[in-house]
Amino acid sequence: MQVFISSAILAEIQQLVLDNAPQEICGILLGRDGRVNGYRVARNVAADPVRHFEIDPATLIAAERSSRDGGDPILGYYHSHPAGTVEPSQTDAASAAPDGRLWLILNGQDAAAWRTADNGEIYGRFDAIMLDCSGANRQTAAE
Repeated sequence: MQVFISSAILAEIQQLVLDNAPQEICGILLGRDGRVNGYRVARNVAADPVRHFEIDPATLIAAERSSRDGGDPILGYYHSHPAGTVEPSQTDAASAAPDGRLWLILNGQDAAAWRTADNGEIYGRFDAIMLDCSGANRQTAAE
């Protein structure tokens, strides 16, 4: 499996990571057929945003409404590990629903894509997928 994200979108989100460090950032990825067409920045409402993330429910509801009104559906989510790797953590796995959605994890330099699944390779919840971001610095979970 592969997901495409433009180098411009990836660069914008990476800049958000850098601008908000040491806090984790988070948001929603919008698109179709394995292609990220856009994103929504969400407020991180976690009790400790330096160590965890939680997408503001109002942003999630707005994205769902937009999709129902003909906008791009939710393809997945993104969040940062500003001082860490771009691999999912055990905390990420405990929080992720096995709904097949994309999780993009960034640290300001690198990015990796993961799909949630029952019995995934990583912590029983995530499978690595190829991240195609033509022209951008990238790291793929599958490499």
